Amino acid sequence: MVEAERTQLPGYIHLSRSGELEERTGRAYEMLRDCVVCPRKCRVNRVEDELGFCRIGLLPMVSSYGPHFGEEPPLVGRSGSGTIFFTGCNMRCVFCQNFEISQCGVGYVVSCEDLAEMMLRLQNRGCHNINFVSPSHVVPQILRAVTIAADHGLNVPLVYNSGGYDSVDTLRLLDGVIDIYMPDAKYGRDEVALELSGVRDYTTHMQAALIEMHRQVGDLVIRDGLAVRGMIIRHLVLPENLANSEIVMKFIAEKISRNSYVNIMAQYRPAWKVVTEGGKSPVLAALQRPITAQEYEYAIRCARENGISPA
Repeated sequence: MVEAERTQLPGYIHLSRSGELEERTGRAYEMLRDCVVCPRKCRVNRVEDELGFCRIGLLPMVSSYGPHFGEEPPLVGRSGSGTIFFTGCNMRCVFCQNFEISQCGVGYVVSCEDLAEMMLRLQNRGCHNINFVSPSHVVPQILRAVTIAADHGLNVPLVYNSGGYDSVDTLRLLDGVIDIYMPDAKYGRDEVALELSGVRDYTTHMQAALIEMHRQVGDLVIRDGLAVRGMIIRHLVLPENLANSEIVMKFIAEKISRNSYVNIMAQYRPAWKVVTEGGKSPVLAALQRPITAQEYEYAIRCARENGISPA
């Protein structure tokens, strides 16, 4: 990561003024008609409110929004990260700690005008950024809301906080719109991703997505202690190295950047189906406990051996 040298307006403001943001929004909504917004490619017509894997139709759903102080320090600052938690998800992680939101549909339907108003309220409360949590399945709606909000004075950085299972074609519509990407790099092997998150091709899409994100914004740039542009990568350490940290860190070092801001997280705890269905497979059984200090230290060592200094 590097320190920013000068102040500049977020790219989405320029795209809004030129009309490019509105044009991209139209292209994104066309993706909803035979939905290919995320790698699931459900092919349902979400414009007509048909539901695919994410269970979200034309209008987005939000579970909550407000200043958040539990994110990475460069996002939080003094006044918090302005998080908007979207209902629904394109993954089915068996250990999800937010399963009520991601898989059980807790939340309420909002219009894009409502979503824009949330962004403006968070900015007015002093939040340093707008942080879209689980946005992969609602990118068209986010683009429309940003278009509205930009016309009404939104000017803080936008954060795309995803599980890493993102479509490169969709991400290209966000080029110049998103200032900070914060994806997960959950797994190094697809067979684990299938059992734990219900995704057959996670590593292929995650790796392509992270490469595209980094192409757009580069390494994390910080000014006065706050992130203004770049990428933060999250990697959750799992018991018995189920996340295959050595593979993930090698990928980041060789294909992204050894200067990447990588948050290696130690907060795994059993939740959701790990608790209710833990005896159904050896993998689920392994997830019945928190990680050990040795397991966390191994992930840190994997990063350092690949030339990465974990955040």
